[in-house]
Amino acid sequence: MGFAKLKTKISVEDYLAGEEISPVKYEYVYGEVYAMAGTSDRHNFIAGEIYATLLNHLRDSLCQPFMGDIKVRVSPQVYYYPDILVSCEQNPENPYFRNEPILIVEVLSPSTQEIDRREKLLFYQQMPSVQEYVVVEQQKMLVEIHRRQPDGRWITYYFNEGADEEIEFQSVEMTMTLGEIYRRVKFDK
Repeated sequence: MGFAKLKTKISVEDYLAGEEISPVKYEYVYGEVYAMAGTSDRHNFIAGEIYATLLNHLRDSLCQPFMGDIKVRVSPQVYYYPDILVSCEQNPENPYFRNEPILIVEVLSPSTQEIDRREKLLFYQQMPSVQEYVVVEQQKMLVEIHRRQPDGRWITYYFNEGADEEIEFQSVEMTMTLGEIYRRVKFDK
C-alpha cells in the first residue's frame, strides 16, 4: 500500500521563483505543479527538425522560435512548457516565459497526449495571439494543425498522406513536408 500524496497549492510567484533554480521543469495549472517527464529520441528528432527549420526560416525576422525551455503563460494561473513556440514579442515581460506566442507545437508522448489534445488545445485556443497549434504524432506520420480562422473559429487540418505531403505553417509563412519532419525517425514495420 502506498502513501497518500498531499497536494499543496502554491502561488504563481513561488512557482516562478522555484522554476529559476529547479533542475526539473514543472508546468503550473491553478496552483498545482506537474513535473515534466523526459522524452524519447523520436520526440527529440521530430521537435529538433521542426525547430531547426523554424530557426533558419525566422533568422531575419522579429519573431523567435524557442524549444522546450521557455514557458507560455496561458493565463495568470496557467503556465505550460510547449515543445516549440514562436513569439514575436519585442519586449517580453519575463525572460523565462512568453505571453503572446503565435505558433505552438507539441510532439505527442503517450503520457501527455490526452492533455495535449484536449486541455492544452482548449487553453491555447483562448489565447488571442495563437494562430496555430500543431500536434505531431511520434508513432506514425500524422500532423494536426489547429488553425484560427479570420472570423475567430478554429479548423483542424490533418496531414498523413506520405513523406511528400506539404504542411503549411501559415502563422510563420513556412512549409515543410512530412518527410522533413520525420527525417530521422525509423518506424517499425
